[in-house]
Amino acid sequence: MSVTTGPRRSPAKAVIASWIGTTIEYYDFAIYGLASSLVFAKLFFPTFDPLAGTLIALSTFGVGYVARPLGALVFGHFGDRVGRRTVLVITLLLMGGSTFLIGLLPSYGTIGIWAPILLVALRVLQGISVGGEYSGAVLMTVEHSERSRRGVRGALVNTGTSAGMILSNLVFLAVLTLPEPALLSWGWRIPFLVSGILVVIGLVVRWTLEESPDFIEAKQAGAVRRLPLVEVLRGSGKAVVLVALATISAGMVFTLTTVFSISYGRTALGLPSSTMLAVLLPAAVVLLIAIPVAGRLADRVGVRKVFLTGAAGLVVTPFLWFALLDTRNYGLMLLGFVIVFLAYSANYAVFPVYFSGVFPPALRFSGMGIGFTIGTILGNGFAPAIAASLQGSTGSWWAIAAYMAVGAVISLLAGLALRYPTDHEASPVTPAATGPAVPAAGS
Repeated sequence: MSVTTGPRRSPAKAVIASWIGTTIEYYDFAIYGLASSLVFAKLFFPTFDPLAGTLIALSTFGVGYVARPLGALVFGHFGDRVGRRTVLVITLLLMGGSTFLIGLLPSYGTIGIWAPILLVALRVLQGISVGGEYSGAVLMTVEHSERSRRGVRGALVNTGTSAGMILSNLVFLAVLTLPEPALLSWGWRIPFLVSGILVVIGLVVRWTLEESPDFIEAKQAGAVRRLPLVEVLRGSGKAVVLVALATISAGMVFTLTTVFSISYGRTALGLPSSTMLAVLLPAAVVLLIAIPVAGRLADRVGVRKVFLTGAAGLVVTPFLWFALLDTRNYGLMLLGFVIVFLAYSANYAVFPVYFSGVFPPALRFSGMGIGFTIGTILGNGFAPAIAASLQGSTGSWWAIAAYMAVGAVISLLAGLALRYPTDHEASPVTPAATGPAVPAAGS
């Protein structure tokens, strides 16, 4: 009599592979944000006055978020049809290639209008890539983990976004020491070209990881659907909308603290970009510690409680952050970043386990991917440009803080409405929808 065993789980390897890939992906995404805030106005939009050029450059940053849903649709479909592993390799190649090519782009002074056109096109490819990257990475980790450890392991992958941001800021901090002519001619290209080396490392690690056990079980059960997008919208459309709304606040906070804060420090506080980066980087180390701690706490006291606590904190902490920034005192500015990052960590840490848990495995990539990417458009996408516009029109940070608080209220209400399975409930393997399934191998 033979004994059938389930798919082999490799949680540690899944965490490492997902974390490295996510770090690289968000390094690529973050260096574009920094470049759009610091140098792209002069390189690609020199015919506009400095403020208008910066606003346009920051808007091209948002284009990447608008492109994310296309990536979520395409890669979510194949992630739920053929598996997570293949998709993660493709997204890493797409992101790395487009980032490397940005580093080779001629400026407006060399090829005219084609320079910003090509920049936006490559930014779109970045967005498409990330649309499939995040969901695939966290799903591989969560689905390789036992239920009692999914919070902390998903949170560990989420530190990859912070690690990528820190790495990108360190590289930019180095090139900002160059004289301006050197920075604008070749120095700005270095962070983008470094991406090519990082991608090779990520590919080697991801290629050796086995497929997700949850996906294998769903496929063996005959639950894989031919059109997962249609099925997830038909059976879990409300959950997709709630995930999108629940994502808004954390995305808004992360983008404004890591991208907009640099230009805010320069234009409103009269501080050099290097000073703002010197405040941001040590504060960001808090994320590498606080996010896993929040994930472990979620495994102990409940995912939903930790998410809601973080969202409630993000209603008030933006006001403290701006008030402390305006002191121009290094220690108090650092404290402001730490305060807002602690609330952000509690909220963001549980995204992987919280959002994946509300969808069945056979539709999980599509459901989580679409909801998350729509949320990033609403939260991250144009937050820097909106904040810069609010600052320009009001001359004060109060409107920006209120904008962030409204986003937090929306996410808090969505989190309250989102139903997460209790400890004795598992997400069903078979989708509730009744569309045609893809036959399992050998059936």
